[in-house]
Amino acid sequence: MPTPVFETITNPDAAARTLGEIAPLYEQVFAEPPYFEGPGDLAGFLEGYEAFRTMPGFRLVLARSGAALVGFAFGVLLQSGSHWWDGLGLDEDFTRDDGHRTFVIRELAVAPGQRRQGLGRKLHTAVLGGARVERVTLAVRPEAEAAMKMYEALGYRELGDKAPAWEGAPVYRYMVR
Repeated sequence: MPTPVFETITNPDAAARTLGEIAPLYEQVFAEPPYFEGPGDLAGFLEGYEAFRTMPGFRLVLARSGAALVGFAFGVLLQSGSHWWDGLGLDEDFTRDDGHRTFVIRELAVAPGQRRQGLGRKLHTAVLGGARVERVTLAVRPEAEAAMKMYEALGYRELGDKAPAWEGAPVYRYMVR
């Protein structure tokens, strides 16, 4: 694989223009085991992306090999009043956020043929590029063993498991570093 080229986008309008590339890769990656996501999940992703791209601290990183999109990651700054930590049994001091303390990686996806080559780690590093936060958090499906191992190797620790509030949501493992 040629060395991927990374592009960072923080402008909401520029991020909107990437959706035509991101959506097919999201659909491909998350249709596979252990996710088995379908059209309803893709619709939820698209709806969420539209909201995230306008949030404070939004940062999107695209990885391309030639003209092909081979990975992406994006995240936002966790705002006060967020429900991210709800249901994890954490103390109030820990869950206090002010829009500057915590960066949340909302999605990280690598094309099937590009895995196990360090691209996920590079996307992780790039999406955090220059973030001046105390901590980073994410949620990952526990059955996604390769992703879990990568995050543990990157220094994340487990906080607990919970299902988000939407109907039929799977259980996610919440992690922090």
